[in-house]
Amino acid sequence: MTNTSGAHVVMLHSGGMSGRQWRRLGERLAADHDVIAPDFIGSGDEPAFADDPAFDFAADVDRVIARVEALGVPVHLVGHSYGGLVAVTVARRVPQLVRSIAVYDPVAFGVLHGDNDVAGLADLARAADDPVFLDDERGGSDDWFTAFVDYWNGVGAWRAMQPAARDAFLRVGRKVFREVSSLMTDRTPADAYDVVKAPALVLAGERSPLAAQRVGALLALGFANGRLEVVAGAGHMGPPTPTWSTPRSQRTSRPPRSQNSGRRRSTLVKRGLRASSGSKPTKASAIMRWPIPKT
Repeated sequence: MTNTSGAHVVMLHSGGMSGRQWRRLGERLAADHDVIAPDFIGSGDEPAFADDPAFDFAADVDRVIARVEALGVPVHLVGHSYGGLVAVTVARRVPQLVRSIAVYDPVAFGVLHGDNDVAGLADLARAADDPVFLDDERGGSDDWFTAFVDYWNGVGAWRAMQPAARDAFLRVGRKVFREVSSLMTDRTPADAYDVVKAPALVLAGERSPLAAQRVGALLALGFANGRLEVVAGAGHMGPPTPTWSTPRSQRTSRPPRSQNSGRRRSTLVKRGLRASSGSKPTKASAIMRWPIPKT
């Protein structure tokens, strides 16, 4: 999606997905922005991942930096989960090339270690202490995704997904496993992000795991011009596909009004895209659009 006269927006997808995650938001922004939604190594239209135990998420960061440097002007960065980690790392490494940042549940777990955040680290241990989680033989398998997805979205979330969706994740399972294995070793403290002077919006899902919420709070404090927004009712998969963030067995057919409000707010990307240009923006669409000025 290209508008060469507009500001550049680089949108970075979560692990297991592709740049197509941002298609609808990209279509909304394309009228006055040059929208760039690259695929990470082994994702989307990229060649299949050649399994490499030495893989480090810095490899994806390096590719994004090269793309940004080639543009020759500062860009707006948007990212979700793994893409959020890549986005904030890009910003930390080349802050002069960043105009603004908007990230949702970035998995920058290094800030928990840097601050010795007991509550956040204890919650993260729920995943890390599972024998399958860092098991090289089972990494990226059905058993591994059960532990991984259920940590993020609740027990039963992996099985609640449509078979086609599970198959899509399994096809890139080894890359996702290597991403996770790498990012779990990150120890970058929150104050390392103070070099980023651009406005930084950190979004956290109200129903996301505690570790993700603590990362959001610490990261927002670490940025020189950071701000935290907790999205009411949203889980970790708030931006792309909130409909499967709660296992089917835990849903009700007609939730009370208050739960409906939270569910509507959890679809922040969809609401932002569907809002007409002449109408008053919803809180969710305003949050997503705040750090992306037209000029």
